[in-house]
Parts: sequence; C-alpha cells; structure tokens
Amino acid sequence: QLGAVLYVVSLKALVDTMASLSLSSQLCPGLQHRSRSRTIRATTHSRKVLRPLNVASGKPQGSPAKDPFAEKTVYRDGPVDLTFIKLYSQKMAAQLINVRVPVIPQYDDFVRISKEIMKGRSPEQQGVLVRNVLMSLLPPGAPEQFRKLFPPTKFSAEFNARIASLGFFWLVGESELQEGPVQVGPNEVRVQKSIVKIKKCRYLEASGCVGMCANMCKNPTQDFFTNDFGLPLTMKPNFEDLSCEMIFGQAPPPPELDDVYKQPCFRPQCNMGSEGSAPCPKLKAPA
Repeated sequence: QLGAVLYVVSLKALVDTMASLSLSSQLCPGLQHRSRSRTIRATTHSRKVLRPLNVASGKPQGSPAKDPFAEKTVYRDGPVDLTFIKLYSQKMAAQLINVRVPVIPQYDDFVRISKEIMKGRSPEQQGVLVRNVLMSLLPPGAPEQFRKLFPPTKFSAEFNARIASLGFFWLVGESELQEGPVQVGPNEVRVQKSIVKIKKCRYLEASGCVGMCANMCKNPTQDFFTNDFGLPLTMKPNFEDLSCEMIFGQAPPPPELDDVYKQPCFRPQCNMGSEGSAPCPKLKAPA
C-alpha cells in the first residue's frame, strides 16, 4: 500500500502540473528533496544465518545467507519527509477507527498504521481499503486523465519510472533508474529504461513482514497502475537483501506464477514464522 499511496500523490501533482504546462517546476523539488535526505549505516554485528529457501534468489534451503536485518539503515527525515509522512499517515488513519496520528508522526507511526490496516482484514479487504486511500489522494477523473496522458508506450513507462526514482526516497530509501529487458507483450521483449531498482526498501526493513510487503505494497500498487491507470507495472521484491524492482511497462504475472506467494516469513522478525519453508500465513493469492 505504501508504495501505491505515496506514488499516487506525486502523480496527482503530475496530472495537475501537466494541465498547467509547468512540469519542470514539479520535477525540480523532487530532485531537491532527494538531496536533503540521506542514510547512515549503523553497523551492528555482522553475522551469517541459515534461512529457508528464498524464492527471489532460488538459493537452496539451509544455505548461508547474510541477514539483511543485521545492519540497520538509519534515516534522518527532514521537514519535507515529515510532511509526506504526516499526510499519508492521516489519509490511512481516516479509513480506520480510533487510530491515533501524532502531531508530528515519524516513519514508525506510518508503519504502525499500516499494520492496523491489516488487522482482522483479508488481503482482498486490505486491497479495497488501500484503493480507497489512493482515490482519496486524487482529483476526480484522475485515472481517466492519466490514461490519456500516458498510454502504455515506451515513453510512458520510462517517464513514470523516472518520477518514481526521484520522488520516494523517504518512503523506500535509495533507488536508481535502470535500463533492461522488459516483457511488454506475450511474445515481445523491449529494452527500455523503465526499471526502478530500490536498493534496500525502507518499508520492508522497518516492518520485517512479508505479508505487509505483498498485501499492502506490491499487489495494490501493481493493480492500481495496471488496471486503474492502464500502465502495466510489475514489482519484484527480493526478500534476501530487501531490494525491489519496479518494472514499468511489464504486466504482473498471474498469481500461480508469482513466487511471492511461496515466500516464508522472516525469522525472528515475525512471531508467526515457523521452521522450514512454509509460505507466510498472511499471504493469499487473489482468486
């Protein structure tokens, strides 16, 4: 949900900006915002752990793997970051009952409210709530405007990938725009610069939850862009190093072919995790 919520606000600004023909004035603040944010590596103890099969890497069960949580990324959120955190925290809390948002919410509050959304709700119900949040961030008719401005072309995919790579440092951490092969059709692969590589997702690191990643970020974001905006998007989280790829222009795979639904819980981050490689109990493929 996080990725979708935050991304859509930028797109709202983008649609308004395109209408007023002042696109460059919106892109520059995004660049300045990123330069004001930085991460500090707080090195704790480096250790090797035994983990179950990671479907993203295909490494066999029991093979040594570096614990991605052993080294915590520390963020110093500035005024702009805190403004976004507050906006999105309030939008999510408005969909819930008796969920408190502090006067100056921090990123941990944002994650806490995300967890409240999951409580007592199926993945489908979470998706409905997420979509309500997304639509509340957009002006009337925004999806239709987006479809007109950005039909599913190479330009649209590359342009939106550029926006995503610039505007969400505070949400997901450092990312970069990459060029690579993109499956743009059943039998068509095209090389384009529409891949956003998130180096270590802040949300996944802070939540430590496979289910939150899939149910509240990956799936709602893919669905909103592909079905509401008409621009295919595939998100490929790597649970071994907490990185992620956002591939604009590539339709998401059917649930039965998506490895995310085979992913075990993080242990010991999740108290629902069990020994072995059983999938996270919070995961449920769409019907």
